[in-house]
Amino acid sequence: MATVIPFKGIRYSPSAGAMNLLITPPYDVINEKKQEYYYQLHPNNIIRLEYGKTYPSDTEKDNRHTRAAAVFSGWLKEGVLKQEDLPAIYLCQERFAHEGFEKTRGSLICDVKLEPYKKGIIIPHEETIPKHKADRLSLMMACQANFSPIFGLYVDPDGLVEKITSARRQWNPDLSFTDEDNHHYSLWIITDNDVISRVQRFMADQRIFIADGHHRYETALAYRNWRRKQEKAPLEEHSYDYVMMSLVNLNDPGLVILPTHRLIRNNIETEKLFGLLGDYFNLENFPLGVDHENFNIFMSALKYGSKPDKKSEAVQHRNTIGLYTGKGGLYLLTLKEAISLPSYAPAGHSPAWQKMDVSLLHYFIFKKLLSIGEEKWTDENHIYYGRNEGELLSMVDAGNYQFAFFLNPTFIEEITLMALNGEKLPQKSTYFYPKIITGLVINML
Repeated sequence: MATVIPFKGIRYSPSAGAMNLLITPPYDVINEKKQEYYYQLHPNNIIRLEYGKTYPSDTEKDNRHTRAAAVFSGWLKEGVLKQEDLPAIYLCQERFAHEGFEKTRGSLICDVKLEPYKKGIIIPHEETIPKHKADRLSLMMACQANFSPIFGLYVDPDGLVEKITSARRQWNPDLSFTDEDNHHYSLWIITDNDVISRVQRFMADQRIFIADGHHRYETALAYRNWRRKQEKAPLEEHSYDYVMMSLVNLNDPGLVILPTHRLIRNNIETEKLFGLLGDYFNLENFPLGVDHENFNIFMSALKYGSKPDKKSEAVQHRNTIGLYTGKGGLYLLTLKEAISLPSYAPAGHSPAWQKMDVSLLHYFIFKKLLSIGEEKWTDENHIYYGRNEGELLSMVDAGNYQFAFFLNPTFIEEITLMALNGEKLPQKSTYFYPKIITGLVINML
């Protein structure tokens, strides 16, 4: 099953600057405004490697990826970045607040052997976007490094990995800081061969579910194949046969999944949309208050029902989706219980997959009812994905998009069931919170 190994990580030197000024989230949640913010935050910020700026004058030989490679090489020579003397695995602990409660999530950063999905060892759950993979591959080919770990999940209900590494956590961490979101990080470097071997033996019986980083994983596979071709198919293993992952116990109480919502542009009047939806969904009007002050109540109703007096973390989704049509028009769309949906799922998908809210939204509402096919799902001219609910409401009111659709978070049980079935959900079906940060450790390939 999964093969994990230690690696000689590259980390920021203490003289490089305060860590909270050097890290970023992964590239896929950084917009142009945030990119500029990180550029201005510190001259050694990892943004210059992970997600550099583009310019109209860019060429094949001078672009953000070639500039990242030059900066990376320079930082290594100048001592901004320094490689470990010994191979290590890294134990990370993150404390953060969520819905008024403090949570702690642990992770193990290590190298994981790349395996094709068909082997069933590394298991995806989402579709990917080709242009994003092309961008990441270009960066990897230029820099020959992983700057951002893939977020993987393993199953450990008894917390055996935590027990194996517990002695190391009694020591003072090798790195400790608090970021701009008031999330506190602690990092321990583990070079003890006995501890590493015990972790490896445990992981040898594991499958790893990709929580976040499908594009980066598929890019790493493509990069591995490119390197093998360049080196004429060497028989021995190399560093590029592995990819850096941050592994989290699927049973970790600090594991939080949030929804990603959708905005759409479509040449359809609101009344016609209601007519299409009305045959299959009950539409409950929930007028949006001034300044959106009652939107949290709406989101609670979306999750728990219109009378959320029996809240339970084990609540099952009721196939309810939120809809905003602009000018205060807010609605709950609940699938009619007695309705028999016309066929809409691609061949081979299970009844469980068809009951997923995100499947229903993409394949029935978008594709079947509104004729927004898969080729448009990655085009922001048709669909925009976002998490900031206030911003999404405002974008509809401003006329940038016609409608907003709001989703409940996907349950971890649903994700693992789909993954084990070999089924993939539409892109942006999950948002694991917090994102695994970029800049703690770099992996040279």
